[in-house]
Amino acid sequence: MSELDDLTTLVRAATPLLVIETVDEQRVIECFRHVIAQALRPLWRWSLTDGLSRLDFAQTDGAVAPDATATLHAIRAQGEPGIYLMFDFHPLLGYAMSLRQLREIVQRQHSAAHTIVLVGARVELPAELEALALRIPLSLPDIRELAGILRGEAAGWQREQGRRIEVDNDAARTIVRNLLGLSAPDARRIVRKLIYADGALGPGDLPVLMQSKFELLNRSGLLHYEYATASFADIAGVSRVREWVQRRRAVFLSPEATPMLDPPRGVLLLGVQGCGKSLAAKAIAGGFGVPLVRLDFGTLYNKYQGETEKNLREALASTELLAPCVLWIDEIEKGLAGGGDDGGVSRRVLGYLLTWMAERKAKVFVVATANAVNELPAELLRKGRFDEIFFVDLPQASVRSEIFAMHLARRKLDPATFDLGALAAASDGYSGAEIEQTIVSALYDAAGNGTPPDQPALLHALQQTRPLSLLMREQVEALRAWARERCVAAD
Repeated sequence: MSELDDLTTLVRAATPLLVIETVDEQRVIECFRHVIAQALRPLWRWSLTDGLSRLDFAQTDGAVAPDATATLHAIRAQGEPGIYLMFDFHPLLGYAMSLRQLREIVQRQHSAAHTIVLVGARVELPAELEALALRIPLSLPDIRELAGILRGEAAGWQREQGRRIEVDNDAARTIVRNLLGLSAPDARRIVRKLIYADGALGPGDLPVLMQSKFELLNRSGLLHYEYATASFADIAGVSRVREWVQRRRAVFLSPEATPMLDPPRGVLLLGVQGCGKSLAAKAIAGGFGVPLVRLDFGTLYNKYQGETEKNLREALASTELLAPCVLWIDEIEKGLAGGGDDGGVSRRVLGYLLTWMAERKAKVFVVATANAVNELPAELLRKGRFDEIFFVDLPQASVRSEIFAMHLARRKLDPATFDLGALAAASDGYSGAEIEQTIVSALYDAAGNGTPPDQPALLHALQQTRPLSLLMREQVEALRAWARERCVAAD
């Protein structure tokens, strides 16, 4: 049954009090215009500025004053059952007279079988009314409505500018699909921004669209939008991860369900610190060609009872509205490894996260990164939570040569002038981050000495560095030993 059918049924059943929380008041009006075509009821509108007035046809006796008492008295005096859309009326229910009048109307005390609809961005009712109210979620615009918004805004721009808008049809269809999850006013605002920027709709508008959509959906600030996703070409190693993503890209992005192939759901990247797990997460988003949002567990936790779980629900709901996308949960073990003094918050957060991971329908690909496997809950590692668990190990010699070449080239140094094999041999046990920092250190030393950075300078910087694999040898070796038989090597 559609949303309009539901509303029509409720009106025909003479439901006395409905509550709709939305900022899109025009959508509410349009919905009830369709309802009265089937339910055959008078349709009225009230606001504090305009008072009570008829919507379904022109009034002959003038509008009722906006005063709450006068309004409710006029509604009660109407002998014919009607539908009354009351915009932002709920704050006036703090007055005893208004509350009592509305209760008597709802309870049909000397009143016709009206349907009162309280509309507002957030409607909080007194306890006396909450038990009598039925809250109705208003669905967001579908593809057809969003396409109509885009066509309408494009036509308006053409009339205003006196020339045709340049439209890439494939890009326009993609734009409409990515507007799903937004209210009509928000979608209209973004479409106008894209059109008025350059008088065209094309592939170049998609990053702007996704950034604007994220900003609208993430008003709570619980998620972080990663504007610069990486490419696998920017990362040395992780060849198996690259191949894994390439094989699943078409299925993940397909708008239609693929028989026999479930869409990929996520991976866990476990590994030694500094070996490129964060870069790999960014490259996975780049490989799929979708936005990347990062969830920081530190922003979720709140000292008040139930607020942490609520924050997680809101963050995951916002992520689903951005689909298709990649959700990156960095250092997941730190957010789920709660002590015994947190009142069970960590367990409840874990429980909700696991349920969401198992039951979500939206195309949200989860990339979780972790450094300490001993702190990860066993429930998270069970097969089926993630499609695969990859271990990002310390780079081998060939990968270390690539890392040196990439970081030297980024700093405008010609890798061909260095003996990359010797540098790779001298950096055994170093992570990618540590190799980068030795190059930075060598550049500072060379600048201080007034000499060009060369092979001896890099070798000297390597000799002065103590890698994590040496400083934390026992922990690193224990992690590598655990992962050797349990995980898929990332490279």
